[in-house]
Amino acid sequence: MAAPIHFWLNNEELRCNEPPGLSVLDYLRKRRRLVGTKEGCKEGDCGACTVLVGELQGRQVIYRPMTSCLMPLGELHGKHLVTIEGINRPELNPVQQAIVQEGATQCGFCTPGIVMSLMGYIMQKGQVVDARGIKRWLSGHLCRCTGYRSLKAVAGHLQTSVGDRPGIENLIRNRWLPEYFAHMPRRLARIAPPVHRDGKPENRLIIAGGTDIYVQRGEELPETDVFLFNLMPKPKGIRLSGKALHIGALTTFEELAAHAQVRRLIPRIREYMHLIASLQIRHRATVGGNIINASPIADIVILFLALDVRLVLQKGRQRRVLPLRQFYLGYKRMDQRPGEILVEVQIPRDVEGCRIHFEKVSKRRTLDIASVNSAICLRSNDDGTIESAAVAVGGVAPVPLFLEKTSRFLEGKSCRPETVLQAVEIAMTEISPISDVRGSADYKRLLTRQLIIAHFTTLFPDKMQVREFYEVH
Repeated sequence: MAAPIHFWLNNEELRCNEPPGLSVLDYLRKRRRLVGTKEGCKEGDCGACTVLVGELQGRQVIYRPMTSCLMPLGELHGKHLVTIEGINRPELNPVQQAIVQEGATQCGFCTPGIVMSLMGYIMQKGQVVDARGIKRWLSGHLCRCTGYRSLKAVAGHLQTSVGDRPGIENLIRNRWLPEYFAHMPRRLARIAPPVHRDGKPENRLIIAGGTDIYVQRGEELPETDVFLFNLMPKPKGIRLSGKALHIGALTTFEELAAHAQVRRLIPRIREYMHLIASLQIRHRATVGGNIINASPIADIVILFLALDVRLVLQKGRQRRVLPLRQFYLGYKRMDQRPGEILVEVQIPRDVEGCRIHFEKVSKRRTLDIASVNSAICLRSNDDGTIESAAVAVGGVAPVPLFLEKTSRFLEGKSCRPETVLQAVEIAMTEISPISDVRGSADYKRLLTRQLIIAHFTTLFPDKMQVREFYEVH
């Protein structure tokens, strides 16, 4: 029998033998009857099931909001799971009080998840509580009854009550957070690492972040033999070595965007991440998972195609390196040999100094699937001549598409509107969009044109303006 899952649920230490693939949401509601965590879309879209997951880092526990519907129970080993019941006290905490004062709830169904996200926000030590932060931490929540004006107004109350004193210690001191939170670093430190049973991971269903597989197969996962990749100490972390930035395949989107070396190579990465999923999803979605999922509109993949990253695949002690641009062979088909696991992504260091831009069009600004997304990486000299170019587009082919002909055409050309329009014409010959729920084929062609223009007008504002592409002379 597999070793029990050992974790803390609110103020209770648990060792359970439930299936590791069971979703945390189903465990909370069906096994524990903690129904303050609501079941909404069960696809990570609404935020109603948001919980806080605390993980020991050094001597402190860092709490992150996550959607419990997309998280396997087995991954809680060694962690602290906090639900709405676990933060309640006889008196209202600052988040709850602010929501009441602003009338920021009506039916109340979405409110527990919203409270959990905002509590997670003010539990982060060393940050300034402001309206921008409130919007970022609420990006994964829907509230159709109340609307968002009153929720955003909560920022003013939290600035007054919490001010510049966020953090677990201050919240406990002010009796806004239960005292048991102070004991969690010591409690989690006593939990032994997870025991991995014998058997090769390739013989089981491998789950990393789970943000797509739980949408597609969530009901069958409790009965499935799963391998929880996220429990492995590797491949995680980001390091600079040789001619590349090495990124572990289990690096989450949020970890990627927060890393100083990544931000040095891609200065606007945090801005782009706001277009990719919500904060709760970015805390779980992994770089490797986005690549292996092989979606034609995978956001990180489109950016990585433009950066010409390389993949490291491993089986046992054998490692193989290949360009991402050669990885996709057809719809959901990859150059991945039996037993191989993606363990690392390598971004070439020479992209530093390049002009990099990412664009995405979707029906919902945050947390939505792209109709079309696109990325570009350009190097140009002082007079505006393009020395190297790489353009990628998603949603216009069976695979994430690197526009080889378009990229090659741009090299050596001067950066001006005529060049861009010629590049657009070549791009139209490389894409083959189909009509679906995210737009017609003609619409996707139009979006491809618009996004390529957006790349250049954003990166070269001194060379061309948007109006030059649309004014009739």
